[in-house]
Amino acid sequence: MNKLKLYVFALVISTTALASKAEDYKVIAKDNIEWGLLNPLRGDASPRAANLWGDRTQDIATGMLVKFKKGFSSPPHIHNISYRGVVIEGFLHNDDPAAEKMWLSTGSFWTQPAGETHITAANGQDNLIYLEIDSGPYLVLSDDKAFDNGERPINVDERNLIWLDTKDVKWLKKNQAQIAYLWGAPQSANGSFVKLPTGFKGTIENDQGLKAVVVRGKAFHQWNNEKKKTELSPSSFFRSEAKGKHKINVENAVVLYINSNGRYIVE
Repeated sequence: MNKLKLYVFALVISTTALASKAEDYKVIAKDNIEWGLLNPLRGDASPRAANLWGDRTQDIATGMLVKFKKGFSSPPHIHNISYRGVVIEGFLHNDDPAAEKMWLSTGSFWTQPAGETHITAANGQDNLIYLEIDSGPYLVLSDDKAFDNGERPINVDERNLIWLDTKDVKWLKKNQAQIAYLWGAPQSANGSFVKLPTGFKGTIENDQGLKAVVVRGKAFHQWNNEKKKTELSPSSFFRSEAKGKHKINVENAVVLYINSNGRYIVE
């Protein structure tokens, strides 16, 4: 192989490596979130929504943000698919139409089974949630189409979370880091909250990929040895598809919601 062919071959390898590296991870700062309407048919009455990963209009898993105005209250309705929700800002109520209001605050978690009639209401000045589905599309349907899919809803107020630390979980290797499991199993697909204290400097790593949304606090993010730093604040997002380390430098105590394929390590 002559020198020209070697140069071209090396250039192709280098370009391919750069391209795959760009696909290995993604970070979305709060200011770069692209907002649209959750239910376009309702126009201005619709909550605002933004896909962080996936596409809520397609038959794929998706994670999205949803904003509600103060005083918002939906009519009784159902969804065609089940979802999981995390409160980032404000106060949210999600329950049967006749249920008394139980306002969930920042760091709370709930699930909504497909087919079950419910309402959603918001009571904060600013109300923001993260909503996650395992398949789509995400549809809002009238309650006359209600059905029982066998699931039952869960509402977990932040004050009822059970936090585990390094004494309980061996893959939490950094002192003062804590985890609260929400769904799934650690060795397979799972969702959890991770709490990192002010001053934390460490990494989060999972060779099989993870997705993380900032629920509370402020930090800075770097991927592996890259120089670029991204400020993380509530509603910011980062993910990885390949082996690598998310470097986290916490300025104000942080809570992350993490969707992980298997165990991840905090160290």
